[in-house]
Amino acid sequence: MIDFVNKKGRFFLLSAILIIAGVVSLAVSGLAAGTDFAGGVSLTVTFDPPVAQGDLRQEMADLGYGEATIQDAGEGAFIIHLGEISSQEASNLAQQLGAELNSQGSVSEYYAVSPAVGAQTARNAGIAVVMAAIAMLFYIVWAFRRMPNPFRWGVCAVVALVHDILIIVGIFSFLGRFAGVQVDAMFITGLLAVVGYSINNTVVIFDRIRENVHKGISKDFAVTVNHSIVETLGRSLNTSLTTLLVVLALFLFGGATIHYFVLVLFLGIIVGTYSSLCISGQFLTAWEKNEWGELFHKLPFTRKAA
Repeated sequence: MIDFVNKKGRFFLLSAILIIAGVVSLAVSGLAAGTDFAGGVSLTVTFDPPVAQGDLRQEMADLGYGEATIQDAGEGAFIIHLGEISSQEASNLAQQLGAELNSQGSVSEYYAVSPAVGAQTARNAGIAVVMAAIAMLFYIVWAFRRMPNPFRWGVCAVVALVHDILIIVGIFSFLGRFAGVQVDAMFITGLLAVVGYSINNTVVIFDRIRENVHKGISKDFAVTVNHSIVETLGRSLNTSLTTLLVVLALFLFGGATIHYFVLVLFLGIIVGTYSSLCISGQFLTAWEKNEWGELFHKLPFTRKAA
């Protein structure tokens, strides 16, 4: 039997490293806000015949739009994010780009958001994530109300959710800094979907822990938790792998407009499965057995110091 619970110190240390790295990245560079949050204009410009993205980027810089972000949408189309310009100016820009690149440029989609609306969207997105976490807390507390200390179960589930969100947001902060990946309303949609997916995995494991506690398979709560995780391991991995295959297909063939949304789902499934198997139950065990001091002394750097 795989011993998930007694390795919780390693799991917590790995998660702490990932979260701290993400928080540092957020503090240094933040997230690359897309049009939905920062305001501005998003254009889909199509070129016939197609042009190279590098040539288009150079031409945009030459025309004074060096800060614009360009995403290849395939088949000669590019999604361009830039500051506020009118639809007529956007059309003129596309024609000018086409003329300079020996192609025919046209705007197929024009989407504008004012900075005020973008700021309001960002606030609403943050509120949505917080409200989802609070709702999950109350749901878990109610679902496990017959267990001793049901609030602990709810808090541990929410800790796993916050763990997933922080790691994903941290990864997107790195991607925004080094690969120009932007976050928009679809990013928040994907994040909320990940919250639902992760809590579902956690509830399945918690429910098995509850069943095994009632069966009395062991007087040691850690043994009960580990046994429950191992019993649900196949279900969790099979569900995650099959879902990942679908998400991967969406990423490869779903089009550029949903790439980042699908990327959130892909990362969220991996991180959510990890937190369900390696964080939530272990956190509950450490709390129930009051092992925080013991865990600290088991960390590699504290052992060397001792």
